[in-house]
Amino acid sequence: MHKEELVAAIAKEASISKSDADRALAAFTSVVTKSLKKGTKISLVGFCTIERVKRAARNGRNPQTGKAIKIAAKNVAKFKAGKSLNDAIK
Repeated sequence: MHKEELVAAIAKEASISKSDADRALAAFTSVVTKSLKKGTKISLVGFCTIERVKRAARNGRNPQTGKAIKIAAKNVAKFKAGKSLNDAIK
């Protein structure tokens, strides 16, 4: 599902205009991004938990040449589905 399809689905489900749904989605993604940037964990009980985790530096291989390379440490977003979401998609 692309953004336009998601906005249309949110608008239909919430009985709001597409422009309101687009603003709500933009606000949600902005808040999630800012929270993760600060290191705040986001928990939507039953649906999901999103948090920032530190991925350690590691060694890897260039797939074209096979040469060993160093991959730097970095922060990544970790998404964990909640029980209700897991049960719904079984």
